Amino acid sequence: MTATMNADTGRQRTRTALFLAVAMAATVGSALAFQHIGGYIPCHLCLEQRTPYYIGAPLMLLAVIAPMLSAPAWLTRGLLAIGGLLMLYGLYLGVYHSGVEWAWWQGPADCTAGAGPVDTGGKGVLDALDKFVPPSCDKAALRILGLSLAGWNAIASFILAAVAFRGAMIRD
Repeated sequence: MTATMNADTGRQRTRTALFLAVAMAATVGSALAFQHIGGYIPCHLCLEQRTPYYIGAPLMLLAVIAPMLSAPAWLTRGLLAIGGLLMLYGLYLGVYHSGVEWAWWQGPADCTAGAGPVDTGGKGVLDALDKFVPPSCDKAALRILGLSLAGWNAIASFILAAVAFRGAMIRD
């Protein structure tokens, strides 16, 4: 009976890690799609908000693979907990960026310049890169149902953190 329960909880942790890997990849993938397909140029804080996903998605894939390699259960639980901590950091970044956009607090000093059109002046694109200024962090490029993408990131990070911590707490 205990072996069956351990196998069930192990499979549940693996399914949780797989869900998190896919969800994290989809979340950062949608941000990349807004950038590369939609043409929305990310600001400094937007780019920083992607970091927990860039680290978390591969980490969750490792949590999926660990039981297949007969790794101890504590390793998978630990990886899920680290994923939860990464998503808490993502939640912090999303709330912070949203607060900057709503002018509740000041943003970082390197995030205040506004973006203008890129004029190559008849020169090449590489010469224009030196003059490119990313968009300001205090202006939301897009709002969906009243929330900026930073606000939606905060919600996604909160949900993914809760799922990750719940998965980490599953005991054998």
